[in-house]
Amino acid sequence: MRLTLIFILLAFRVFSAEPEIMRDLFYTEAKNKLQALDVYSPAEGSGHPVVVWIHDGGWKKGDKATLQKKPQAFVEKGYVLVSINYRFVPEVNLKEMMGDIAKAFKWVRDHVAEHRGDPNLITVMGHSAGAHLAALICIDSRYLMAEGVPMESLKGCVPLDVSAYDVPKRLKDGGSVPPATIIEIFGATEAEQREFSPVYHIAKGKGIPPFLILHVASRDDTKAQAHWLRDKLADSGVKPRVVAAEGKTHGTISTDLGGADDAPTLELWKFLDEVMPRTGAKK
Repeated sequence: MRLTLIFILLAFRVFSAEPEIMRDLFYTEAKNKLQALDVYSPAEGSGHPVVVWIHDGGWKKGDKATLQKKPQAFVEKGYVLVSINYRFVPEVNLKEMMGDIAKAFKWVRDHVAEHRGDPNLITVMGHSAGAHLAALICIDSRYLMAEGVPMESLKGCVPLDVSAYDVPKRLKDGGSVPPATIIEIFGATEAEQREFSPVYHIAKGKGIPPFLILHVASRDDTKAQAHWLRDKLADSGVKPRVVAAEGKTHGTISTDLGGADDAPTLELWKFLDEVMPRTGAKK
């Protein structure tokens, strides 16, 4: 009995401790802070599953440090959290932006073991613009393949509240973001818009991981796009799930993530336990 109690206390100490933080690690030779990432790790152990976070900002701004409760919450659960920066429109186009993100994943594959993570157990998350980028990196395999990162290392994808999974459909259906803003990011032609719309790259046998698609319950455009993405993924044999976040706004669905009683967070923990069981992690 006493020995069991000691093990419980040791586990609590490891995963309740403050995260071990490494900031501004560059994933390219350019030494550009927009091509850098931060790593939050449990203070002890090895082989912890990894969550990569892609921030919001409308593809034009944002920062990897705006994480609110997430670092403490993920580390306490035994995950390594990697938060990445990337360059923005109009400095770069979406193809170059996706290239940045793929290079960040290459860094994770090569170096996350040095931060107690397992490079073969990665779930991708993002909010708003970051949700679109997360879905695209997990569906359009060309970006990771260009960096030598196997799709099999991605075990899950959790995009939060975006209406850009199918841009031509979004422009046709309408929504809260003005069409001119979407065209500025994705291009004026349907061919350009399809190129960066995740649904047009869904196919069987690509190694697309399971999806947990979170959206604000009261936002019709993100709800419609979430269910559209779910249906397309399911048709290709991928396991998708959609969860409507009741009582949330576009901002709070992200800022509240990690809260002890937060309903989307509880759904997230269940999903992560399913796709990245922590049987290999050592305390």
